[in-house]
Amino acid sequence: MVKNDDLLNKIVEQVKADTDEKEVAQKVITEDVVEPVKKSDDMEMLLDDSQVIIPKVGDVIDATVIDITASIVLLDIGPIGTGMVIGREAKSGLSDDEKLGVGSGVTATVVDLDNDDGYIELSIREASYERAWDDLRAKKDNEETISVKMLDANKGGLMVEVNGVTGFLPVSQLSSKNYPRVEDGDKNKILELLKRLLNKELPVRIIDINQEDEKLIVSEKAAHSDREREAITGLHVGDTISGDVSGVVDFGAFVKFTPAGGDTEDEDTKLEGLIHISELAWQLIDNPREVIKVGDKTEAKIIGIDDTRISLSIKALKEDPWTKITEKYSVGEIYKGKVDKINHFGAFVYLDSHIHGLSHISEFQEMYPGKKLEDKIVAKEEYMWKVLSIEPKEHRMGLVLMDEKKLKEDKKKDEPKEVENTESKKEEVEANKDDKEVSSDTPSPEAMDEQSKATADKKKKSVTTKKEKKSTVDKKDKEKKSSTVKAAADKKKNTEKKKDKDDPVKKDEKK
Repeated sequence: MVKNDDLLNKIVEQVKADTDEKEVAQKVITEDVVEPVKKSDDMEMLLDDSQVIIPKVGDVIDATVIDITASIVLLDIGPIGTGMVIGREAKSGLSDDEKLGVGSGVTATVVDLDNDDGYIELSIREASYERAWDDLRAKKDNEETISVKMLDANKGGLMVEVNGVTGFLPVSQLSSKNYPRVEDGDKNKILELLKRLLNKELPVRIIDINQEDEKLIVSEKAAHSDREREAITGLHVGDTISGDVSGVVDFGAFVKFTPAGGDTEDEDTKLEGLIHISELAWQLIDNPREVIKVGDKTEAKIIGIDDTRISLSIKALKEDPWTKITEKYSVGEIYKGKVDKINHFGAFVYLDSHIHGLSHISEFQEMYPGKKLEDKIVAKEEYMWKVLSIEPKEHRMGLVLMDEKKLKEDKKKDEPKEVENTESKKEEVEANKDDKEVSSDTPSPEAMDEQSKATADKKKKSVTTKKEKKSTVDKKDKEKKSSTVKAAADKKKNTEKKKDKDDPVKKDEKK
């Protein structure tokens, strides 16, 4: 029995020992499982405390180069992990004087949060592009003057590059110093002058920018605006300037001059103004090159200042010939005039070197129904013209063509007047003669007999009749003149109404 009891005790001890081992193993397993969970909680707390922001695709982040190979650059992007830049996305985003090295700080754009290699993929090129446009916008907003190199030229302007972005400098935005002045406006000649600026650096300002359209416009003129505004503050409308003609174009002439107190030898201190074609002279001008040339020295009056634009006038310094026009020409009279040009609404005619008038098509058609103006007159030829109206303040004169037939008709109309005037003068002379005879031949009342008295009365009655007849003729002549003047006035009003409706007339005369 003792042996059986001992055996039973050993089995119990063995089972107990096995149970203890299982509990220990279970405890170890439990600890191994729970411990990582505890660590995971600690990591979440750590991330919460550090406020790490996970980037999105398109975000621009700062990073540090940790390794460089032939085609890959690895970047340290802090607690987020490691980023990768592949191939040209690294090199094309750097300027010529920039080189990557371990430890270099760069700015990159997130392209992919988890690429095939398990890295965050980045692009230095895209980040550089965005940074460049941000910088360009800032330069425009701040009106910053920058220096750029002229890379290429076309007929419209010059190509430039700013922050790696291609821009354009239009011809119209070049300063007066570099603006291509071409006499005949030949675009090929303009291009040749623009090519002389290639590889030169010019100061410019950004005046227009649009990243979406990749549009960048710069201006050399704007870069000089502050200096010009300061110089222009010393100028006033009404001042007279003296300068050199720097360019002649279809719409006028440019004059470069030195403001009072400026250095005449310094080109950069000079200002430039425009004399519009209408301000070159009092007469009409079709081609400015016929009256003024590059290099001519001239005086002009300042008639307008608008920001940096200066308007000049040569004719303002000369007497206006229209102020004394009525001393030289009269309405209703006929004068010789030269046709300057013919257009669809009439002909411009010069009566002398300064005074011109318009023969409106409506007047011509009324005078010559069914005829064409071109069939009766030729440009640059002289003809006889009748003055219909004169408006000195508006510098306007109405004319109508008088051909040989009309001249003869006009002459015949005046002949009856001359006959009437001649007869009237004869009657007046005879009346005066008879009057004298009456006063010299009539004896005193005491000496007159019945017959002599009757003769004297008869003579007096004859004189009175002649005077009354003369008075009647004069009255009729005045009435006829008054009627003619009134008819001419009515015709003038009707003519002016027709002209006012025809806008091109006014426009052409203003030019």
